[in-house]
Amino acid sequence: MLKDITLGQYFPGNTPAHKLDPRTKILLVMLYIIALFCAGSFVAYGLMALTLAVCVRISRVGLRALVRGLKPVLFIIIFTGVLNLFFTPGARDLWAWGPFHITDTGLRNAAFMVLRIMLLIMGTFLMTYTTSPIALTDGLERLLNGLKRFHVPVHELAMMMSIALRFIPTLIEETDKIMSAQKARGADFESGNLLQKARAMIPILVPLFISAFRRADELATAMECRCYHGGEGRTKLHVLKYERRDYLALTFGAVILALVIALRAFGL
Repeated sequence: MLKDITLGQYFPGNTPAHKLDPRTKILLVMLYIIALFCAGSFVAYGLMALTLAVCVRISRVGLRALVRGLKPVLFIIIFTGVLNLFFTPGARDLWAWGPFHITDTGLRNAAFMVLRIMLLIMGTFLMTYTTSPIALTDGLERLLNGLKRFHVPVHELAMMMSIALRFIPTLIEETDKIMSAQKARGADFESGNLLQKARAMIPILVPLFISAFRRADELATAMECRCYHGGEGRTKLHVLKYERRDYLALTFGAVILALVIALRAFGL
């Protein structure tokens, strides 16, 4: 299960998706999320799925990697779908048993909610797969640059977010190593009730926290040795510049959003 968590991983490549400006990809994800929440029909969700398939094809990441990223949140997806399926009132009952009812509206909402969560997760994962943590930090900082007028520590916030994202795979790998070591010593994480399983996680959490604090201390020491004192007066090795492909990608994202809004307005 831990190996299926792919959030924060970066797959190097030389595709048009990898070459896009990180600001463009962040804005495209925002347009994609807005379009998903505006979608109100199977036609609109089909359009969003087709858009994601085109982006996956261009990035050459592979659909298997995105689907594998859904496994850790599969329970949440199913639970959300079940809640919408059985507890959404509607005009016509399709099935009823005691307090449980499946209505036409509930069936429709459950399908839409499951599709929305799956497409949302895969779309955001695709951005992290094709954007390095350093590029993501630069993109976030440039997009939020206007907040510096209000004395918001934009550089520090962007750095913290990218470091947290970058260390997710590292902590997952560390957790897997600790679990393997504990299992070799006879630890059992599978049997027992919920409380017993929670207690069995204590031997994992303690060394994991110690390892995380040690890595954080080593990172802080390394940054201090390199004379890091925040973003004030810092220059960039790679200056971000919009190119033609960035404008084309943003236009494509805006067109998809406009089509989804038009489909919702016309009830299609």
